[in-house]
Amino acid sequence: MPSTTPPPRIHDDLVLEPRDVQFDWSSLPLHWIPDEPFATHTINVLHLLLPEGERWFVRVFSDALPMITDDRLREEVLGFIGQEAIHAEAHQEVLDHLLGQGLDPRPYIRQIGWLFHRVLGDKPGLTGRRRRENIIERVAFVAAIEHFTAFLGNWALNSPGLDRAQADPTMLDLLRWHGAEEVEHRSVAYDLLVHLDPGYLRRMRGMLVSGPLLVHLWVRGVRFLLAADPELRGRIRPTWREAQVQARRGLLPDPKAMARSAARYFKPGYHPTQEGSSSQALGYLATSPAARAAATH
Repeated sequence: MPSTTPPPRIHDDLVLEPRDVQFDWSSLPLHWIPDEPFATHTINVLHLLLPEGERWFVRVFSDALPMITDDRLREEVLGFIGQEAIHAEAHQEVLDHLLGQGLDPRPYIRQIGWLFHRVLGDKPGLTGRRRRENIIERVAFVAAIEHFTAFLGNWALNSPGLDRAQADPTMLDLLRWHGAEEVEHRSVAYDLLVHLDPGYLRRMRGMLVSGPLLVHLWVRGVRFLLAADPELRGRIRPTWREAQVQARRGLLPDPKAMARSAARYFKPGYHPTQEGSSSQALGYLATSPAARAAATH
């Protein structure tokens, strides 16, 4: 099997800053891409998955902190933890808004919570080497998921189709602010994994588990939201064909492009800095209404 070595420190100047952003959802319509409930709810799955998922990221990385022997990487991990905690709260606010509009996300959220707490959570009975292995295995899952979040973040930053469709500007800012931070810190989880285990097998296993699981949760999430939407009353059912149509219109990421991106993760010479543009991400963060407002405070 191929093996990997720690990547060159090509982002030594990375300083991750948690930006305490605030969004006003009081005027957000249920279908924030006008007349496009399928695309709206396909993206809305982010709000279902991310609050519990990113709180899990924080717990995993907090468990890994005592195992880090590189001071610079430790600082990056602390910055990552701060950013992910704010991401979770920002998306939680959208869930609360959906509930106020008559779409109850709690049945699906309970299932996601069970997954991250009971299946992927800490195992209290483990000690010593077995606990260390469990933490590294969960870091490998986070690294693989972060590859997808960086892909989605890069798509959000380069999605003029949403502007053409007159998507709600506050939601667009949330997606692009979050996407920019995902691109900004896209290397941290991978670098932590390589620091703890530079082997290829762990990285491969992380993607083989996390990739199919993420697709499964996303499909289930779209089905749930379309069925729970009080305005649709079950009239729309999701299909891969419709997802491709919406992707060609620029309203959704291209599933084929996402699959090609996942395949790159398996290359022995892969590093997350090959995905997306840090300068573009930082450029958006300098102009994001929410990020600028947070900076003034």
